[in-house]
Amino acid sequence: MRWFETPNIDFVGKRKVAYMISGTLFLAALAIIITKGLQYGIDFKGGSEFVYKFSEPVNTVQLRGTLTEPLGTAPEVKLFGSDTEVLIRTDNTASKEDIEVIIENTLDSELPNITYESETSNYISPRFGDELKSSAAQAVIYAIAIIFLYILIRFRNWTFSLGAVAALVHDVVITLGIFTILNDLVSFSLLIDQNIIAAFLTIVGYSLNDTVVVFDRIRENSIVHKGMEYFPMVNKSLNDTLSRTVITSVTTLFVVSVLFIFGGEVLKGLSFALIIGVVLGTYSSLFVASPLVLELDKRTRKTK
Repeated sequence: MRWFETPNIDFVGKRKVAYMISGTLFLAALAIIITKGLQYGIDFKGGSEFVYKFSEPVNTVQLRGTLTEPLGTAPEVKLFGSDTEVLIRTDNTASKEDIEVIIENTLDSELPNITYESETSNYISPRFGDELKSSAAQAVIYAIAIIFLYILIRFRNWTFSLGAVAALVHDVVITLGIFTILNDLVSFSLLIDQNIIAAFLTIVGYSLNDTVVVFDRIRENSIVHKGMEYFPMVNKSLNDTLSRTVITSVTTLFVVSVLFIFGGEVLKGLSFALIIGVVLGTYSSLFVASPLVLELDKRTRKTK
């Protein structure tokens, strides 16, 4: 990592290019979310879930395709605990008993040589799903509001608060857009459920941590280098923290990538969200949060 010992990258000079990239990704993600709608799992829509233990491993992708037509909608099908236990979740509004009959009749006809037994079954009412959806939205909003106040109290400057919150909203909206557009294209489920909400809150925390480290160095350099202009001082702060940012991001990315590859179907969506979040969080700390603070500070000084 010797290349990062004394970097001199012009982050501030490239901020307008970053604005164009971020603006395009953000608006595209927003358009996809508005036109297609968020793809919720049964945690938020209501539905039924079943766990079956098979006598031998089954192909979950093939099983998902087999059950789609009888159920009238594509279910979530993933390994649960071992390679012979399968979790099946569907948002079909029929009763749990009727859904169970449909699933087991399909299994009998499509997998005649494989025996199975039902281990657990649960039903989630749409009303409970709506309440959970409201609680999840409130949790994200409250987290962002508290973060705004925390940054304001810590740095005593509203521009830092707005820059940090803008970076967080940037990361979450783009991640939601990616999930929405890829949900029908990948072999694993990207439906938004409680695990994904936990992943989004983790993304918020990771991105904030990176941003606060940079902000701390900006504040420190503004005291140590009082005669330095604000633009080069922000640029110096970004370069000073670059080594730490890259090392932290790469090591974290390595861990969540291993989780994505070897963690099984249950953790695919969560780990995929974390991979996107680490990349976006690192990018937004360098090219969204700090440059936005710079722009807001410049406009504030002009107004004064």
